[in-house]
Amino acid sequence: MQMKRLEEAVGRPLFEQTRRGVRLTREGDILLGYARRILAPLTDVDLDPGTLRYYAIASGTAAGVPAHVARTGYTGEDGFELFVAWADGPAVWEALLAAGAADGLVPCGLGARDTLRLEAGMPLYGNELGRDGTPFEAGLGRVVKLDKPGGFVGRDALAANAQAPRKQLVGFRLLERGIARHGYPVHLPGVAEACGEVTSGTMSPTLEVPIGMAYVPPDQAAPGTRIEVAIRASRVPGEVVPLPFYRRPA
Repeated sequence: MQMKRLEEAVGRPLFEQTRRGVRLTREGDILLGYARRILAPLTDVDLDPGTLRYYAIASGTAAGVPAHVARTGYTGEDGFELFVAWADGPAVWEALLAAGAADGLVPCGLGARDTLRLEAGMPLYGNELGRDGTPFEAGLGRVVKLDKPGGFVGRDALAANAQAPRKQLVGFRLLERGIARHGYPVHLPGVAEACGEVTSGTMSPTLEVPIGMAYVPPDQAAPGTRIEVAIRASRVPGEVVPLPFYRRPA
Protein backbone atom coordinates (compact mmCIF):
# COMPACT_ATOMS: atom_id res chain seq x y z
CA MET A 1 0.00 0.00 0.00
CA GLN A 2 1.43 3.40 -0.97
CA MET A 3 0.80 4.96 2.43
CA LYS A 4 2.69 2.09 4.11
CA ARG A 5 5.66 2.59 1.80
CA LEU A 6 5.70 6.31 2.55
CA GLU A 7 5.61 5.64 6.28
CA GLU A 8 8.53 3.25 5.95
CA ALA A 9 10.45 5.82 3.89
CA VAL A 10 10.04 8.67 6.37
CA GLY A 11 10.20 6.46 9.45
CA ARG A 12 7.07 7.84 11.10
CA PRO A 13 3.25 7.64 10.80
CA LEU A 14 1.52 9.89 8.30
CA PHE A 15 -1.46 10.50 10.57
CA GLU A 16 -1.75 12.28 13.89
CA GLN A 17 -4.37 10.89 16.24
CA THR A 18 -6.68 13.32 17.99
CA ARG A 19 -8.90 12.59 20.97
CA ARG A 20 -11.69 11.40 18.66
CA GLY A 21 -10.01 10.27 15.49
CA VAL A 22 -7.41 11.14 12.88
CA ARG A 23 -6.78 14.43 11.14
CA LEU A 24 -6.00 14.13 7.42
CA THR A 25 -5.10 17.33 5.62
CA ARG A 26 -5.42 18.20 1.93
CA GLU A 27 -4.52 21.80 1.26
CA GLY A 28 -1.75 24.07 0.11
CA ASP A 29 -0.30 22.05 -2.77
CA ILE A 30 -3.14 22.48 -5.29
CA LEU A 31 -5.57 25.23 -6.18
CA LEU A 32 -9.11 25.07 -4.86
CA GLY A 33 -10.47 24.05 -8.26
CA TYR A 34 -8.26 20.96 -8.34
CA ALA A 35 -9.00 20.14 -4.71
CA ARG A 36 -12.73 20.40 -5.29
CA ARG A 37 -12.56 18.32 -8.46
CA ILE A 38 -10.63 15.55 -6.69
CA LEU A 39 -12.67 15.53 -3.51
CA ALA A 40 -16.18 16.11 -4.89
CA PRO A 41 -16.73 12.55 -6.22
CA LEU A 42 -15.75 11.13 -2.82
CA THR A 43 -18.01 13.22 -0.58
CA ASP A 44 -21.67 14.16 -0.21
CA VAL A 45 -20.73 17.57 1.23
CA ASP A 46 -21.42 20.49 -1.12
CA LEU A 47 -17.96 21.94 -1.83
CA ASP A 48 -19.17 24.93 -3.81
CA PRO A 49 -17.42 28.06 -2.42
CA GLY A 50 -20.78 29.77 -2.07
CA THR A 51 -21.98 26.95 0.20
CA LEU A 52 -18.87 25.87 2.08
CA ARG A 53 -17.30 29.22 2.79
CA TYR A 54 -13.66 29.80 3.69
CA TYR A 55 -12.94 28.43 7.18
CA ALA A 56 -16.36 26.74 7.41
CA ILE A 57 -16.94 23.06 8.22
CA ALA A 58 -19.70 20.58 7.34
CA SER A 59 -20.51 16.99 8.31
CA GLY A 60 -21.09 14.20 5.80
CA THR A 61 -19.10 11.34 4.33
CA ALA A 62 -15.79 11.00 2.50
CA ALA A 63 -14.76 7.86 0.65
CA GLY A 64 -17.77 6.12 2.17
CA VAL A 65 -17.05 6.88 5.83
CA PRO A 66 -18.36 9.57 8.23
CA ALA A 67 -16.29 12.73 7.97
CA HIS A 68 -16.13 16.41 8.80
CA VAL A 69 -15.09 18.36 5.71
CA ALA A 70 -13.57 21.78 6.39
CA ARG A 71 -12.46 24.46 4.00
CA THR A 72 -9.54 25.26 6.25
CA GLY A 73 -5.79 25.02 6.40
CA TYR A 74 -2.75 26.95 7.55
CA THR A 75 -0.75 27.39 4.38
CA GLY A 76 -2.34 30.51 2.89
CA GLU A 77 -3.79 28.39 0.09
CA ASP A 78 -7.43 27.40 -0.34
CA GLY A 79 -8.41 23.76 0.00
CA PHE A 80 -9.96 21.20 2.31
CA GLU A 81 -9.18 19.27 5.45
CA LEU A 82 -10.88 15.99 6.31
CA PHE A 83 -11.52 14.74 9.83
CA VAL A 84 -12.29 11.03 10.00
CA ALA A 85 -12.10 8.20 12.53
CA TRP A 86 -8.61 6.87 13.18
CA ALA A 87 -9.33 3.46 11.68
CA ASP A 88 -10.73 5.05 8.49
CA GLY A 89 -7.68 7.21 7.84
CA PRO A 90 -5.66 4.82 5.63
CA ALA A 91 -8.61 4.01 3.33
CA VAL A 92 -9.47 7.69 2.91
CA TRP A 93 -5.82 8.51 2.19
CA GLU A 94 -5.65 5.85 -0.52
CA ALA A 95 -8.96 6.99 -2.03
CA LEU A 96 -7.73 10.58 -2.26
CA LEU A 97 -4.44 9.59 -3.89
CA ALA A 98 -6.29 7.43 -6.41
CA ALA A 99 -8.81 10.16 -7.19
CA GLY A 100 -6.05 12.73 -7.72
CA ALA A 101 -3.62 10.55 -9.64
CA ALA A 102 -4.66 11.96 -13.02
CA ASP A 103 -4.01 15.49 -11.76
CA GLY A 104 -0.58 14.58 -10.39
CA LEU A 105 -1.61 14.65 -6.73
CA VAL A 106 1.28 13.65 -4.46
CA PRO A 107 1.75 13.68 -0.65
CA CYS A 108 3.18 16.84 0.89
CA GLY A 109 5.30 16.75 4.04
CA LEU A 110 5.04 19.03 7.04
CA GLY A 111 8.25 20.86 6.19
CA ALA A 112 7.00 21.70 2.70
CA ARG A 113 3.67 22.84 4.10
CA ASP A 114 5.44 25.05 6.63
CA THR A 115 7.22 26.96 3.86
CA LEU A 116 3.78 27.89 2.50
CA ARG A 117 2.65 28.97 5.96
CA LEU A 118 5.67 31.23 6.24
CA GLU A 119 5.28 32.68 2.73
CA ALA A 120 1.72 33.60 3.70
CA GLY A 121 3.01 35.35 6.84
CA MET A 122 0.85 33.22 9.14
CA PRO A 123 2.09 33.06 12.75
CA LEU A 124 2.57 29.66 14.37
CA TYR A 125 2.23 28.82 18.05
CA GLY A 126 5.63 28.03 19.51
CA ASN A 127 7.30 30.27 16.95
CA GLU A 128 5.56 33.61 16.54
CA LEU A 129 2.93 32.98 19.21
CA GLY A 130 3.41 32.06 22.85
CA ARG A 131 2.93 33.08 26.46
CA ASP A 132 5.67 35.69 26.20
CA GLY A 133 3.85 37.84 23.64
CA THR A 134 0.52 39.47 22.92
CA PRO A 135 -1.79 39.53 19.89
CA PHE A 136 -0.92 43.19 19.32
CA GLU A 137 2.80 42.42 19.15
CA ALA A 138 2.10 39.56 16.72
CA GLY A 139 0.02 41.73 14.41
CA LEU A 140 -3.23 40.08 15.49
CA GLY A 141 -4.77 42.93 17.43
CA ARG A 142 -7.80 42.78 15.14
CA VAL A 143 -9.01 39.64 16.93
CA VAL A 144 -9.05 41.30 20.37
CA LYS A 145 -12.32 43.03 21.28
CA LEU A 146 -11.24 45.52 23.90
CA ASP A 147 -14.79 46.92 23.98
CA LYS A 148 -16.38 43.57 24.85
CA PRO A 149 -19.30 44.20 27.23
CA GLY A 150 -18.30 43.37 30.80
CA GLY A 151 -14.61 43.29 29.98
CA PHE A 152 -12.38 40.24 30.46
CA VAL A 153 -9.37 39.10 32.44
CA GLY A 154 -6.28 40.89 31.16
CA ARG A 155 -8.24 43.56 29.27
CA ASP A 156 -6.42 46.53 30.83
CA ALA A 157 -2.98 44.98 30.28
CA LEU A 158 -3.79 44.32 26.62
CA ALA A 159 -5.14 47.82 26.14
CA ALA A 160 -1.88 49.25 27.48
CA ASN A 161 0.15 46.91 25.30
CA ALA A 162 -1.83 47.96 22.23
CA GLN A 163 -0.65 51.53 22.78
CA ALA A 164 2.95 50.65 23.64
CA PRO A 165 3.98 47.18 22.41
CA ARG A 166 7.34 45.91 23.69
CA LYS A 167 8.21 44.28 20.37
CA GLN A 168 6.77 43.85 16.88
CA LEU A 169 6.57 40.88 14.55
CA VAL A 170 8.02 41.66 11.12
CA GLY A 171 8.87 39.91 7.92
CA PHE A 172 12.35 40.09 6.46
CA ARG A 173 14.37 38.84 3.54
CA LEU A 174 18.08 38.15 3.49
CA LEU A 175 20.17 39.98 0.94
CA GLU A 176 22.87 37.31 0.78
CA ARG A 177 22.94 33.53 0.97
CA GLY A 178 21.88 31.96 4.24
CA ILE A 179 18.90 30.50 6.06
CA ALA A 180 17.65 32.25 9.18
CA ARG A 181 16.42 29.65 11.68
CA HIS A 182 14.18 29.89 14.71
CA GLY A 183 16.07 31.48 17.61
CA TYR A 184 18.82 33.16 15.59
CA PRO A 185 19.71 36.67 16.90
CA VAL A 186 18.76 39.76 14.91
CA HIS A 187 21.07 42.81 15.04
CA LEU A 188 21.09 46.30 13.69
CA PRO A 189 24.06 46.76 11.31
CA GLY A 190 27.29 47.17 13.22
CA VAL A 191 25.69 46.76 16.66
CA ALA A 192 27.06 43.97 18.85
CA GLU A 193 23.98 43.49 21.02
CA ALA A 194 21.02 41.69 19.47
CA CYS A 195 17.82 43.69 19.11
CA GLY A 196 15.53 40.80 18.26
CA GLU A 197 15.14 37.12 17.43
CA VAL A 198 14.11 35.08 14.41
CA THR A 199 10.87 33.12 14.90
CA SER A 200 10.68 31.32 11.53
CA GLY A 201 12.89 31.19 8.46
CA THR A 202 13.36 29.28 5.24
CA MET A 203 14.30 29.51 1.58
CA SER A 204 11.09 30.57 -0.14
CA PRO A 205 10.36 28.13 -2.98
CA THR A 206 7.96 30.61 -4.57
CA LEU A 207 10.06 33.78 -4.31
CA GLU A 208 13.44 32.01 -4.46
CA VAL A 209 14.93 34.19 -1.71
CA PRO A 210 15.64 33.51 1.98
CA ILE A 211 12.78 34.85 4.10
CA GLY A 212 11.78 34.85 7.74
CA MET A 213 9.83 36.46 10.53
CA ALA A 214 11.30 37.99 13.66
CA TYR A 215 10.46 40.09 16.67
CA VAL A 216 12.24 43.44 16.76
CA PRO A 217 11.75 46.72 18.67
CA PRO A 218 8.75 48.70 17.33
CA ASP A 219 11.01 51.57 16.23
CA GLN A 220 12.94 49.12 14.01
CA ALA A 221 9.89 47.50 12.41
CA ALA A 222 9.37 49.75 9.39
CA PRO A 223 9.73 48.13 5.94
CA GLY A 224 13.14 48.89 4.50
CA THR A 225 14.93 48.82 7.87
CA ARG A 226 18.29 47.12 7.45
CA ILE A 227 19.13 44.27 9.82
CA GLU A 228 21.68 41.51 10.21
CA VAL A 229 20.93 37.93 11.22
CA ALA A 230 23.63 36.04 13.11
CA ILE A 231 23.99 32.72 11.27
CA ARG A 232 26.71 30.63 12.89
CA ALA A 233 29.82 32.85 12.85
CA SER A 234 28.54 35.29 10.22
CA ARG A 235 26.26 38.30 10.10
CA VAL A 236 24.03 38.05 7.02
CA PRO A 237 22.46 41.34 5.91
CA GLY A 238 18.74 41.61 5.38
CA GLU A 239 15.89 44.08 5.36
CA VAL A 240 12.43 44.29 6.87
CA VAL A 241 9.66 43.75 4.30
CA PRO A 242 5.86 43.86 4.49
CA LEU A 243 3.84 40.75 5.33
CA PRO A 244 2.71 38.54 3.77
CA PHE A 245 5.56 37.60 1.49
CA TYR A 246 3.12 36.01 -0.93
CA ARG A 247 -0.63 36.36 -1.40
CA ARG A 248 -2.49 33.84 -3.51
CA PRO A 249 -4.33 35.25 -6.55
CA ALA A 250 -7.95 36.13 -5.85
